[in-house]
Amino acid sequence: MVRVLSGALMDILYSISGFAVGVLVGITGVGGGSLMTPLLVFLFGFQPAVAVGTDLLYAALTKTGGVFVHHGKHQSVDWRVVLLLSAGSLPLAVATLCAINYFMSVGRETTGAISFTLGVALLLTATALLLRAALLRGRNDALAHETPMQQVARFSRWEVPATLLTGAVLGVLVTLSSVGAGALGTVALLFLYPRSSTLKIVGTDLAHAIPLTAVAGFGHWMLGNVNFVLLGSLLLGSLPGIWLGSHVSARIPEHWLRPFLALILILIGLKFVLS
Repeated sequence: MVRVLSGALMDILYSISGFAVGVLVGITGVGGGSLMTPLLVFLFGFQPAVAVGTDLLYAALTKTGGVFVHHGKHQSVDWRVVLLLSAGSLPLAVATLCAINYFMSVGRETTGAISFTLGVALLLTATALLLRAALLRGRNDALAHETPMQQVARFSRWEVPATLLTGAVLGVLVTLSSVGAGALGTVALLFLYPRSSTLKIVGTDLAHAIPLTAVAGFGHWMLGNVNFVLLGSLLLGSLPGIWLGSHVSARIPEHWLRPFLALILILIGLKFVLS
């Protein structure tokens, strides 16, 4: 009886945590992985691999609804860019999963590598959060002073290989840490496609995150790194949390909240890297 009550209480705590993370995601747009995965590791004591695997499937499910909105309502997904990113990320995600499986099969511990990569990804995400507003201002200023011909020529020679490379880097980072598909992908696309609107950048990055997190999450499932009871509890709390956060986001000064979140991510990232 005590064990049943303890299990039910933990499920409620997971849902409450999912709700809190969902609210923050809805307000700030920060990817759930950068908030959820450290929470699962440090607060609830899950192994990094299980936290990453569960969060990847969680991200694939929660982001699907967002893509329907961006594609159906806003028409703000550049599917050509999504295909280029996926061509780089999906093969590297599969290769990373094969590497994890190999090291597990020969008895090598992968927890340290996953924890270190998670810390690096969190530090990069915090940097992206701090730089995003400045990048947007710089991009708008540059476009205002460029002729149409200059705008067309800007980065055009390197767009395809740079997009493939960006996808490859995200494929490894996301598979190992569940972090990076949101903030890092958005910043990279702002650099590579300065003529695209912010709405299209966000929609494109979100659309690319779904196949990437789905492939990486399925691979971790096959490796035994997904806790489905935890996944269900997180979804039960996070979906209404995201809805609430999205509706109150306009009332909260984002220029205060983003640096605060970035500071938290830096501290957590350093803990993972230095541990």
